[in-house]
Amino acid sequence: MVTAYVMVKAHTGDADRLRGEIEGIDGVTEAHIVAGDVDLIVKVSVDTPAAVKDAAATHVQDIEGVESTQTYIAMD
Repeated sequence: MVTAYVMVKAHTGDADRLRGEIEGIDGVTEAHIVAGDVDLIVKVSVDTPAAVKDAAATHVQDIEGVESTQTYIAMD
């Protein structure tokens, strides 16, 4: 199992809507609206690093209102 955390910057006012859409993506186990440099932190648990890329780069980034993402794969 590969666990990754995706930091999501949202356009102003879109965080609540994005959270709901992101939670529906296969492999997403948690999505939290946070204060700070990013607007959401998303936890992804999938079988392979390629599946992390699919969830983060393909599905999350394709949602209207997502400004940018940064993905961090857990090493433990």
